[in-house]
Amino acid sequence: MAVLRRLILGLVLCAAPLSACGGGGESSQEGAAPQQRRAAPAESDPGADGTNDGWPQSELASGFAERIVLVTVDTLRADVLGYSGRDDAATPTFDRLAREGVYFSRAHAHNVMTLPSHANILTGRLPYEHGVRDNAGFRLDPRWPTVATLLRSEGFATAAVIGAFPLDARFGLDAGFDLYDDRVSEGSETSSYMMAERRGDVVVERGLRWWRAQRGKRFLWLHLFDPHAPYAAEARFARSHPGDAYQGEVSAVDAYLAPLVEQLRADGDDATLLVVTSDHGEALGEHGEKTHGLFAYEPTLRVPLLLWSPSLPGRGHDRREARHVDLLPTMLDAAGVAAPTGLPGASLLRPAPAAASTYFEALGPNINRGWAPLRGVLEDGEKFISLPIPELYDLDSDPDESENLVGQRTDSVRALRRQLPEESQWPPSGRTDLSADEERQLRSLGYLSGAASGKATYTAEDDPKNLVHVDDLAHRFVVAYQRRDLDEAVGLARQLVEERPSMGLGYYHLAQALLDRGDTGEALEVMGTAYRRQLATPGLRRQLALTLTESGRALEALQVLDSAPDGGDPDTLNVRGLVLAEAGRHQEAVRTLRRVFEHDPRNPEAHQNLARAALLREDWSAVVESARAALELNDALPLAWNYLGVALYNQRQPSAALDAWRRAVELAPSDFDLLYNLAIVSAEQGRLDEARRALRRFVDEAPPERYGPDITAARRRLEQLPR
Repeated sequence: MAVLRRLILGLVLCAAPLSACGGGGESSQEGAAPQQRRAAPAESDPGADGTNDGWPQSELASGFAERIVLVTVDTLRADVLGYSGRDDAATPTFDRLAREGVYFSRAHAHNVMTLPSHANILTGRLPYEHGVRDNAGFRLDPRWPTVATLLRSEGFATAAVIGAFPLDARFGLDAGFDLYDDRVSEGSETSSYMMAERRGDVVVERGLRWWRAQRGKRFLWLHLFDPHAPYAAEARFARSHPGDAYQGEVSAVDAYLAPLVEQLRADGDDATLLVVTSDHGEALGEHGEKTHGLFAYEPTLRVPLLLWSPSLPGRGHDRREARHVDLLPTMLDAAGVAAPTGLPGASLLRPAPAAASTYFEALGPNINRGWAPLRGVLEDGEKFISLPIPELYDLDSDPDESENLVGQRTDSVRALRRQLPEESQWPPSGRTDLSADEERQLRSLGYLSGAASGKATYTAEDDPKNLVHVDDLAHRFVVAYQRRDLDEAVGLARQLVEERPSMGLGYYHLAQALLDRGDTGEALEVMGTAYRRQLATPGLRRQLALTLTESGRALEALQVLDSAPDGGDPDTLNVRGLVLAEAGRHQEAVRTLRRVFEHDPRNPEAHQNLARAALLREDWSAVVESARAALELNDALPLAWNYLGVALYNQRQPSAALDAWRRAVELAPSDFDLLYNLAIVSAEQGRLDEARRALRRFVDEAPPERYGPDITAARRRLEQLPR
């Protein structure tokens, strides 16, 4: 036979977190244990030589470091480490670095999301300068040099090992790296809103393998994702913090970093600098926020920051206002490399300059939900948050940010408001004058997805503080979806749409749950409604096109995709290529899918989709080539294994085809189309026990509303199998 009867598209709603799909914020977890205590910035020095307020006390020779390591730990609060005052932290590695190096108790990020925060760190530029404002729909422009770019130009070998999808090379942070190891199950399908990630010990091991193979000057960046929700530490760490899963993850990261610190100590000379920080913290329920991204209070904005080197002239506690934009100048200073002109930060290896203000923002709720944009300034312990309901806090006397002083310190409010950079305003100035084409392009990038109501100003009803209950609904939806309670998920998503009908994210969630529940018709109605009201996020628009295609309406799907330019986005190009292939426009499909590699050369999904396109034209050799190329990049892709099995079967290699299908079913045990393929070919090849098991599972577990006729046929085949 030419092609097995069941060759599904495998077109599921993007199961990565919404930030990766263009739909919204990062994934979350309900019921996270609240923080037992949030310590104020520590005032005692854990170092043996006592508090070192004025560190550094003497000038440090520039260019001492021939080896530099940057460690960023995702979602790590500043107050959950032993040296910061938490007695039960179980963080000996962090505490040792604080004793032997310098720690900054007043360090802050400029963003509370992963991608823009790392762009700030690597470029030394503020978010409104480099333009990366959220996880979704943004890519770092290559015109902005990174620390890797600058160090490599001075003879440094450079490498990065990444722990999770938000920092995938497609987002542009790979510039300047000889090695950018971001193999974190790209293209894999999951059954819940969870990031593709890998554990911190794997990240450290791969980084050390590269480090030990190098000679001479080198720069290594390690990104550990473990403390990000959902929290699931190894049992040995979870047991040490019963009821506090987040702290278990923190202890795990501490242990994972220990081999790195031992290696740097064993290197045995003074020419090493280690920088450790996080991209942002985690709210853990404070101020009503479950995780991060909604507000910019201290639990998410303040970050740990440590410098360690045998060459540091002092050690202990530095109380200056340190910022992420100071890290690039610090690393360049250590390496003796001139910093680009006009940087907003300064080297932390030098005596503290005059106090500088810290700009910060949290724009995800605006971009993805249409809520008021949050911007702010922190200076001399006063923190101003610009929202329809403005806020001012004195962090020295009120570290919990419990008393809003806006009405009492009007002079401070005016002064800090004036410091908000005009360039940082969101949406960008001139938005009302955009042409129709420009607006379509902005919407395709996610800029207008949440604010599609056309608001030019925001009121108290748009303030995130008044929408915490909506955020809670969104989090509860994710938790219900993750535990596969689809009826509850559908109900919660309906509440989201009713509560905030102008928010595209609610339609996205509802469509996701309906599709997974098998209610394709209603899901199409929901997505169509959002699309017609111009509330469709890029992720929802892609899913609408995929679902239309799966329903035999590929031409309508192309009209949906044509309504917004692809902008070179790999996800949109992948979907367009699939739709073109299903519409029979094979050459155009191949050209479109190959465009993905211009933006993301190591995109396994594009290879997988090229295999699908070749399968539709029955070019079995091309299917094998593309499927194997995808599996070389990620061997956990069930669809690639399925396509490979189909091609091998049609090349008269049934035994090899069965091996491919077994692997596909192992990876996706609930994919009943794969199970059907395995059952039929096993029976043909006389592997009756295997065929019987697969057919029995299909009959017992496949949803009747979708597979009714197939279940009847499978039951008949099962009865006909000889015993």
